Amino acid sequence: MIIAVVGAGQCPKEVAQVAESVGRELARRGVTLVCGGLGGVMEAACRGAKSEGGLTIGILPGFSQRDANPYVDIPVVTGLGEARNVIVVRTARAVIAVDGEYGTLSEIAYALKLGIPVVGLNTWQLAKKGRPVSAIVEAITPAEAVDKALALAGER
Repeated sequence: MIIAVVGAGQCPKEVAQVAESVGRELARRGVTLVCGGLGGVMEAACRGAKSEGGLTIGILPGFSQRDANPYVDIPVVTGLGEARNVIVVRTARAVIAVDGEYGTLSEIAYALKLGIPVVGLNTWQLAKKGRPVSAIVEAITPAEAVDKALALAGER
């Protein structure tokens, strides 16, 4: 099974620690991690997965495999810029969003539009016409996020 981890390309140390824990949890459960392949949350999640012997895929926005963070096993060069966010999401059975900026928000939106479940760790909150929408399943810990993602992915 493949689960996406999405988040900002630059992040504070505390956010990176959460992402790294998510990556470790995914690898411990034999799950392949897919992400955007660059720095920040993506690199931290890949580092965590690799520390537990996991497999990582990086869907890169540019034209060179060298752009991938050092923990990506399979770099996929797209030359698509941010449009590669759709590929990250479509590759996964579920998405775990860790914190994040507007690129993360786009990945959340694509996932929800495509019917791919999203679990959030301190990430965006959604509202429609001023009313909260509970489309993102909230988690408090990395282990809880992985548990929920796997349960939701199993329903697909």
